[in-house]
This record gives sequence, C-alpha cells and structure tokens, in this order.
Amino acid sequence: MPDLLHISASPRGTDSESLKLAATFLDTYREAHPDASIEEWDLWDGTLPDFGPAAARAKMTVFGGGTPEGSQAAAWDAARAAFTRFDAADRVLFSVPMWNSGVPYILKQFIDVVSQPGLIFGVDPATGYQGLLTGKRVAAIYTSAVWGPALGPEFGTDFQSTFFTGWLNWAGIDDVTTIRFHPTLTGDAAEVRRIAHEDARDVAKNF
Repeated sequence: MPDLLHISASPRGTDSESLKLAATFLDTYREAHPDASIEEWDLWDGTLPDFGPAAARAKMTVFGGGTPEGSQAAAWDAARAAFTRFDAADRVLFSVPMWNSGVPYILKQFIDVVSQPGLIFGVDPATGYQGLLTGKRVAAIYTSAVWGPALGPEFGTDFQSTFFTGWLNWAGIDDVTTIRFHPTLTGDAAEVRRIAHEDARDVAKNF
C-alpha cells in the first residue's frame, strides 16, 4: 500500500505545467517523508479500463442487488480493480489541467470507472447519496493557460475545479487542498509559476 498515490491526467509529459508542479510536490514530500512509498498512476498509460455497455449493465445489476455474470462480471472486476488501486492510498495527489473549461476526458473516465455503488457511494431513499471515502486526504493541482479567476466568461468558465472538487466531496473526501497555476495570456507567467511552486512545496511538507 503506497503512502501517497499521484494520479496524473495530463498527457503532455515534460511540457505539462501540472506535472511540473506535481514533481515539485513529490520531491518535497520525499524530503519530508524519506521512508514514504509513492506510486505514480498515469491515466494515459493504458491501464484504465473502459466503462461501456457491459460495465454499465453490471453497475445497474449491482444497484438492483444482483451479481454480474459473463461480460458484465469481467467489466465489474476491472472497475473494482481500478477502485482498489485508487483506494489503497490514504493520501492522493491529482494533477488536473484544464481542457475546454473542464477536465481531460481521461479523468472523467477514471471517475466513471471507480464511482461504483458500495465502493465510493451509497444511496438512501430518504437522505440521498452517502460518500464512502471518508478519511482520505487529497491535494489537487489545477492549471490553465487562458482562463483565470479574475477574467470574464469570454475567457472560459471554471468547470474544472468546481466539477472535480465537487466529485471528491460527493465521494466523502472533505480534506481537499488545492494548488493553482492560472497565468492567463497576458499575466506574469514566471511570477505566477513561482508562487504556484511555492504553494506546492508548502502543501507537500505537511501533507
């Protein structure tokens, strides 16, 4: 079981600002916790299963109290395996670049794969959803190039952090710290980047 799991949603490698911030975070975390075990999960590495027709039927079978069989069982087992990998760490770092005002589709795929009844959530007819992932700590790195908090809707809208932080809270994760890098097209990118990396170091020291 890793002490810290880093889940990356960026496919841009060394060109990725979110991955550069994650590297700063992880280096600082290693310095503060020299014996810690850290696992990296690149969502683009091909290990994330699809969540198609068989998986959707399996989910509804479980919702109805049944047991998936055949292709449904295989899809359900794959989803459970992805969830188990995610759930193994009590501390998780997500690097989340903004794509088209939202999150990369691979991260939405991850959410759809692991968000299963009895694993991440329960439902009560009277009180609604219940998040089951209590006790986890999450740090989320949010980056963008055009959108910025002080800009109007003509530069985009933040469906990135609102959606993802909302999902974390829905899943029962309330201990969420954010690190942001939003330089905008006319901002001082170097200074905003410096501040973001300082924030990453500060958060990592006590994470």
